[in-house]
Amino acid sequence: MRKRAICILAGAMALAVTGCDNSSVASSPHPSPSAPASQPPAPTAAAKTSEPSDILSVLSVEHQVDVPTQTDGVVAEILKDEGSSVRAGDILARLDARSITAELEKAQADHRVAQNNVSYQDAEMKAKAANYRRQQKLREYGLSSEADLEHAEFEAKGAEFDLASWKANLEKSQAEIRRLEAELDKSRIRAPFAGMVGHRYIRMGQGVSKSDKCFRISQLSPLLVQFQVPESAGRRPERGAPVSLSLVGDSNRTLTARIVNVGPTVDPASDSYNVTAQLTGTGLSDLRPGMSVRVDWPSGAHHKP
Repeated sequence: MRKRAICILAGAMALAVTGCDNSSVASSPHPSPSAPASQPPAPTAAAKTSEPSDILSVLSVEHQVDVPTQTDGVVAEILKDEGSSVRAGDILARLDARSITAELEKAQADHRVAQNNVSYQDAEMKAKAANYRRQQKLREYGLSSEADLEHAEFEAKGAEFDLASWKANLEKSQAEIRRLEAELDKSRIRAPFAGMVGHRYIRMGQGVSKSDKCFRISQLSPLLVQFQVPESAGRRPERGAPVSLSLVGDSNRTLTARIVNVGPTVDPASDSYNVTAQLTGTGLSDLRPGMSVRVDWPSGAHHKP
């Protein structure tokens, strides 16, 4: 019995020692050297950013505008569509102008009446002026009374005033014709410069208000590329310096441009300045404004050609 009690006591002491060892390991702030903590993987070459000289931009032109209508109306005729080549002043579309046309025809008729009245009054004034001179001669020889002379003078002066009034009416009718012609011309949407119709916003029968966009007209050449260069990129380029480009969709096709403008100021937000270059060389007929290009910078753009 005593021997059994001694065995139980020895087992309890062994369990206590084991518990203390485990607690010491769990609370130790320093992990065992045999089990090092895992580290995050080092960045690979795939995370490398693009080269600082890889500047993306788009082709543009100096003249590209949305042509608005100059008056209210309904689209009655469309003469040019997307892809059509136009010259400066070409009519792109017409608005319904029947009421203006009718007013113009009436004004032209009134103008012809005024012209005829001016011609008539001019002849009448000459006749009355001649009669007044005749009465003056008769009065000198005592063959006419003073009253006859005064009446002839009154009619001659009256004819002059009538002629002046009809001449004023003639000028008024001319001004009305010019006003209506201007209104009629506003109903014709014209191309402001030579180029191509890039987009048509209107359709037949559509009601439009003054200043609504109707067509987008764009020049096709010369093609420009505008981009920003960091101030830290080195010495500023000069006008005429060459720039190499490549199409984003076809990196094997290289293009050449020459700098035509360098911005005089630096944007403090980006620490960059604007550069504009114009494409040169042949084989540019298939390029269009809006195409994406990659600017190979500096590629000798810091030096004179």
